[in-house]
Parts: sequence; structure tokens; C-alpha cells
Amino acid sequence: MYVCLCQGVTDGHIRDAIYEGCCSYREVRETLGVGTQCGKCACVAKQVVRETINEVQAGQSSMLAYPASFSVA
Repeated sequence: MYVCLCQGVTDGHIRDAIYEGCCSYREVRETLGVGTQCGKCACVAKQVVRETINEVQAGQSSMLAYPASFSVA
């Protein structure tokens, strides 16, 4: 779905930017230009960034041999 009509950015573009190394909304904005014209898309773009980062982090933690909160007593 199109998130930013001004720049022609879709949610797929945002997800791809995260998968390729962007770690924040600011980095996605700088890379794709989303939210730099009229700004109406900023809330939705931030939501897509948040959801995608959470998915990536959840996927990485499931690949760990021990949970990240594991501690030796």
C-alpha cells in the first residue's frame, strides 16, 4: 500500500529499507524521503517502521541459543 503519495513510497519500500539496514524512522526518512513533503504520511510511516523493527528483533531473538534475558547466577 502507498504510505507516502508525494514520494511514491509504499510500506514494502519502508520494510525493505529496514531489512537493508535502516534502524529508525529518521534513517528511513533520509533514505526514502518519506514524510519530507506534506508530512501527512508520517504517522503511518512511523507505525510501519515500528512494526517492522519489532518483527526483525523478534526474529533475531528466536535465533539465539538462549533468551536475551538469560543470566548465570
